[in-house]
Amino acid sequence: MSSASDIPKTMKGVLIEKTGGTEVLQYRTDLPVPEPKDGELLVKNEYIGVNYIDTGLYPAPKPQILGQEASSHIVSLGPSSSSSSSFSLGDRVVWMGSGAYAEYSTVPALKAIKIPDGIPTDTACAAFLQGLTALTLVEEAHRVERGDWVLVLAASGGVGGWLCQILRAKGARTIAVVGSRAKVEVAQDAGADIVLVEGEDDILGAVKEKTSGEGVRVVLDGVGKATFDRGLECLARKGSMISFGNSSGAVPPFAISKLAAKNIKIARPSLVNYTYTRQELEHYASRLFELFHHDKDHLFTVRIHGVYPLSDVVRAQNDIESRKTMGKLLLKP
Repeated sequence: MSSASDIPKTMKGVLIEKTGGTEVLQYRTDLPVPEPKDGELLVKNEYIGVNYIDTGLYPAPKPQILGQEASSHIVSLGPSSSSSSSFSLGDRVVWMGSGAYAEYSTVPALKAIKIPDGIPTDTACAAFLQGLTALTLVEEAHRVERGDWVLVLAASGGVGGWLCQILRAKGARTIAVVGSRAKVEVAQDAGADIVLVEGEDDILGAVKEKTSGEGVRVVLDGVGKATFDRGLECLARKGSMISFGNSSGAVPPFAISKLAAKNIKIARPSLVNYTYTRQELEHYASRLFELFHHDKDHLFTVRIHGVYPLSDVVRAQNDIESRKTMGKLLLKP
C-alpha cells in the first residue's frame, strides 16, 4: 500500500500536443503526477485499455493525455467527500474517464468500480468499457429478446465479440460480419450462428435468406458510413438501427422520411449516457462482472489480443487501426 511519500512527483505517460498521426504521440517520463481534487481518487494504473476512439476519432482539446479506461489501485484519496468515502487506499478499481495513458491518473470516485475478488486486474480492464458498451446496447438501445435475429458488424472486434457472447446468452440468433476469413472462427467461438465476410459474401442476400425475407430485428453497427445504408435494408419492419460507432467515417445526413418505409427506429447511443449516474454504472458493472465471473455455462471469454509496454504505444495504435487485431489491446506502464 502506498503512502504519500511513495508517490513520485513525475511519471511516465503519453502526451499529444497537436492533431496528427502516431508521430504526435510523445512517450514522456517527466510528466507531473496529478493531485486528486475533492471527490477524486489518485490511482496507479496497472493496465490501460486501448480503444479505437483513442486514435483521434473525435476532436479534443490539446495538450492531452489519451486513454479512457484502466484498472488500477488507489494510492491517494482526494479531500473528504461522500463520493470517495467507500474507497480505501490499496483498493483495486477499474474506471472510465480521461488521461489513462499514464502511470498515474486522477479519477472521479463516482466513475470508479471496485474489482471483485477473483477477477484478475488485466481481465477487469479488458472487459470493462467494451463489455459495458455491448451490454447497454442490447439492454437499452434495443432490448433484444430470445429468438430475435440480430446483425452484428465488426463482430470479431472488442465490442462485437462481447455482443456475440451476450446475444448467445440471451438466446438471440446472431448473424455476424467480420473483415476477413481469418476472423470467422473468432466470431463463431463468441457465439455467432452465422458468420459472413465483408467484401466477399452477399450480406443483404444472406440476411434475407436466413430470415425468410423478413430481415433482422436490430442492426448493431459500429462501422458507420460504409455500412449504414445496407443496414437499413437488412432490417425487418419495425426494426432498430443502432449506430454506435463510425470507424469508416461518420454517417452522412439523410432524410428522416427514409425510415417510414418500414417504421424503422434509429439510435446513436453512447455508453456515457447509459452509465451517467452512479446507480446506472454500478448496475451495469455488476451485471457485466456477473456474466463472466459466474459463468456456469462457459459462454464468456475475455479475449486479450496483447499487452504492450506503455512506451510501445505507437505499435499498439498502429495495430488497432489495422483492424487485424482480435480481442482487447492493453498497455502496461
